Amino acid sequence: MHTQTTAEIIARIRKIEIHTKTLVNDIFGGEYHSLFKGQGLEFAEVREYQAGDSYRDIDWNVSARFGTPFIKKFCETRELNVLFVLDISGSQNFGTRSMLKKERLAEIAAVLSFSALSNNDKVGMVMFSDQLEKYLSPRKGRNHTLQILRDILYLEPKSQRTSLKSAFEYANRILKKKSIVFILSDFMDAGYDKPLQILAQKHDVIAMQILDDAEVRLPNAGILRIIDPESGETMYLNSSNPLIRRQYDRMVMAEQEQLQSRLKHLKVDFLSIKSSDSYSQVLRGFFAKRRKALRNRR
Repeated sequence: MHTQTTAEIIARIRKIEIHTKTLVNDIFGGEYHSLFKGQGLEFAEVREYQAGDSYRDIDWNVSARFGTPFIKKFCETRELNVLFVLDISGSQNFGTRSMLKKERLAEIAAVLSFSALSNNDKVGMVMFSDQLEKYLSPRKGRNHTLQILRDILYLEPKSQRTSLKSAFEYANRILKKKSIVFILSDFMDAGYDKPLQILAQKHDVIAMQILDDAEVRLPNAGILRIIDPESGETMYLNSSNPLIRRQYDRMVMAEQEQLQSRLKHLKVDFLSIKSSDSYSQVLRGFFAKRRKALRNRR
């Protein structure tokens, strides 16, 4: 197995940086700004009501005390915290196309990190398996974003298993102010609904499911030797049997529908990105959907 040199690692990270920053500049910069920037409001002052002010801003307690209308004024928070909750368990080392799931995850995290960076926001990261693997507190700067990218690609986790529950509990403990939380995982786990619900009540949470095509639809490829990357268990499967493929497809479809339903109930935005998908197009679709939702709430 070829061990990459420092120069090769730097060149690979630089290539991803150039590619993803181009997407940010051409596509996502303005989208990110309009959909995430300044959603938080901070109290600024109380002043007397003036013609043209909205009655919705009237502070009734202060108005009653002084006998004349007063309104509360708020200012838009100019800085956001962005936190990536990243699954680096063994299942992220799976891939049947041009890249592993963790490589796709790294590119998506890079696009969103550079979008945040271009808007002067802080970016942090929680990397997890069934335990905390690494935490980087939210900071600004290109070097910080490149460290996130390098860790996703090259950090060797201490465990191969997954615990979304532990990851969300940790995020709940460390986040002290309202944040944008991007969860990047294949969501092949259970028992995490309660801590995720608490996280979504306090923060803007977006769940991004990263899947390989072979995990969604079983290929017709004869006898397959399948190794669970987290448990190490091995099984053999006749993927050329049409009955087995149909059963697999139905199982995956049911699991996906259940996941989407649960996340919707928990008020968590959800998007799924497969290896054959253009993640830039999926993100564009997500941004368009969120823009429409924001307009409808106004």
